[in-house]
Amino acid sequence: MSFDVSTPTGLLQALGPDLVLIVGAMVLMLVAAFRPESAGHQRRVGLMALGVLVATIATMSWYATNASSTTVHGIIAVDGFRWAVNLVFLVGAAATIALGIEANPRDRIVAAESHVLVLFATAGMMVLAAARDLMIVFLGVEMMSIAVYVLAGINRSSARSAEGALKYFLLGAFSTGFLLYGIALIYGATGSTHLGVIGERIGTFGLAGHGMLLVGVGLLLVGFAFKIAAVPFHMWAPDVYEGAPTPITAYMAAAVKAAAFAMFLRAWLEAFSLLDGSWLTPIWWLAAVTMVAGNAIALAQRNVKRMLAYSSIVHGGYLLVAVAAGTGLGSAAFLFYGIAYTLATFGAFAIVSVMAPTGSRGALIRDYEGLWTTRPWLAVGFAICMLALLGFPIFGGVGFFAKWYVLQAAITSPRELTPLAIVLVLTSVVSAGYYLHVVRVMFMKPRPEDADEPGPVYPLTQAVLVGSVALILLLGLFPNTLATWAKDNALGARPTAVTTNAP
Repeated sequence: MSFDVSTPTGLLQALGPDLVLIVGAMVLMLVAAFRPESAGHQRRVGLMALGVLVATIATMSWYATNASSTTVHGIIAVDGFRWAVNLVFLVGAAATIALGIEANPRDRIVAAESHVLVLFATAGMMVLAAARDLMIVFLGVEMMSIAVYVLAGINRSSARSAEGALKYFLLGAFSTGFLLYGIALIYGATGSTHLGVIGERIGTFGLAGHGMLLVGVGLLLVGFAFKIAAVPFHMWAPDVYEGAPTPITAYMAAAVKAAAFAMFLRAWLEAFSLLDGSWLTPIWWLAAVTMVAGNAIALAQRNVKRMLAYSSIVHGGYLLVAVAAGTGLGSAAFLFYGIAYTLATFGAFAIVSVMAPTGSRGALIRDYEGLWTTRPWLAVGFAICMLALLGFPIFGGVGFFAKWYVLQAAITSPRELTPLAIVLVLTSVVSAGYYLHVVRVMFMKPRPEDADEPGPVYPLTQAVLVGSVALILLLGLFPNTLATWAKDNALGARPTAVTTNAP
């Protein structure tokens, strides 16, 4: 089935999965407000939110099989990359809600609206993945960000949660200003906000050295860098990740980051690939500094959530290498990495949620000492997730191949990114210092006599944990299926006019 996305009717039809999610979220918003706040009501709304996500996934699956676009200049993309990235968002949202249903009562969060906000944030991510116009990009960013600002501070009984949410809001608003000014300058230089038209006009009119365009692209890059928490635009991430409820931290580390990178990749590959001489060097240094600084600071962390926050920043640096590659293989590597990283992140945070039965304990690495002796399956699951994030062969499952494909994209890129690939390898070795430290603590230290016992593993949390660990190992044994899927749904790159060596 083909959609002419240049017409209003075709545009609405092409947004079918997004509309299913948005309409479902609006209905649940009324349901959530219909009854007083209670643990039982938030659970019912959460289960209904999972139903909305299942309906959205079913609709999207049909579209992925049958839908295509009849125009190359529509403002909404109808391509495999959109559907593939949407799958990451929807799986992440489902895992977040599943964890939240059982974790919220422990954290004294009884507002059923928390699950509805996850749906609205996911709808914004889906708009981002489909956007082929900078104004639609801004709309998606705001839909996602406003909901996530509230989610970060949803625990009204926690001062840390309020502090993190306020920092996130203030810095997020500041970065949005950079994004808007960048869009305005790009429009002034090219006369369009459509990504494809911008790319064509840069080539046709020789705008690669145009000052207004370069400043606009620089401001756009700053806005993107904040959303992906690249160093030095990462200041908000550790405090927000530590203060937010654990399921929301996992959601921000995986799904929100994937949405920002999806926006990043489509913009660079469709609009700005002819600006190699201008944007490759900043992205090269962003990737290198993010990998080095993120790992160095993560080594000093003693709080699990802050350690995983810096780990998320580091993985953003790894994905920037795929962006710098500027090829179809780079976008395929992003899709592969996105699935692997989402599984490892939600598996890890499911265990963090179990280890913090009152919402405050279980935050320090020393709380995991000797976990093998009391809850061996939790220790094994957490170890597998840590090894997957490290990219350890065999026991790290699909995490090893995720880094392998990013390295392959960097080495085969015409932009000569071999030095950046070396930085990736060396910083991955450094990351073993904090990932393996957690594993050592669990398996090689005795359990303190006064240690708090982990909380019970409720069914939905258990499903997220077991599903994540099982898929990490299964896809590690059979990575070709995922690799083929990623390559089939990757974005293609426009030919580059200038090939500039990396620093």
